[in-house]
Amino acid sequence: MTDAATPGSAPKVKTLPDAQTVTQVTHWTDTLFSFRCTRPQSLRFRSGEFVMIGLMGDNGKPLLRAYSIASPSWDDELEFYSIKVPDGPLTSKLQHIEVGQEIILRPKPVGTLVHDALLPGKRVWFLATGTGIAPFASLMRDPETYEKFEQVIMMHTCRTVAELEYGRKLVEDLRDDPLIGEMVEGKLRYYPTTTREDFHHTGRITDNLSSGKVFADLDLPRMNPDEDRAMVCGSLAFNLDVKEVLEGFGLREGANSEPREYVVEKAFVGDGV
Repeated sequence: MTDAATPGSAPKVKTLPDAQTVTQVTHWTDTLFSFRCTRPQSLRFRSGEFVMIGLMGDNGKPLLRAYSIASPSWDDELEFYSIKVPDGPLTSKLQHIEVGQEIILRPKPVGTLVHDALLPGKRVWFLATGTGIAPFASLMRDPETYEKFEQVIMMHTCRTVAELEYGRKLVEDLRDDPLIGEMVEGKLRYYPTTTREDFHHTGRITDNLSSGKVFADLDLPRMNPDEDRAMVCGSLAFNLDVKEVLEGFGLREGANSEPREYVVEKAFVGDGV
């Protein structure tokens, strides 16, 4: 992991539309990186939402993709977590950004992974693969999450142990966070798994839910619609598979306009970006 965290001086003249300045870049693996940038003063968002960010394309037009905001709504800056796709139209360029450079950020946040889309419950499950952990990086750092739920379970699955590092460090740092450290203690349960490398927990999220393994490992009852709520963020195939499992437990899909027991983010940035 390499980290470049020296703040750059903001350029006097913005050269991009809706420009924000990169303040930190961290490369977690050769395929994963995160970065922070300045936050528009006018931007208000709910933890779990996404915005359109990007760079200018070779044709001189903005090249934008939906990215979940990984930082909580109270943060002075914005954080994003991304894969690197060698031939991806956007990430082939975005992965090379440096502190002090600009990105395009359209300040119109939207998304379904918000507390308002869930009915009240006892515990909430955050279910993510790969960079799908980004919206939960925001929600895990939001005091409202711990005010609304007695238990918060973060299930995150990646191919290798190294790909779990972003989430592992975030969860570890939360316990010492001056704002919500005390709220997190005893409430947040972290359940990372791998699918292509040995680890203390392995297997896909769908398999660990369906088999009941995660409930046994964490000493929790099987999911039920009276107590459990869930948020899902991953590839389209993952989302569909998890929806089937959740509905097998009796949970119903909700939305901002109709809160229910689980919600799915459909604007996930995955392969090909």
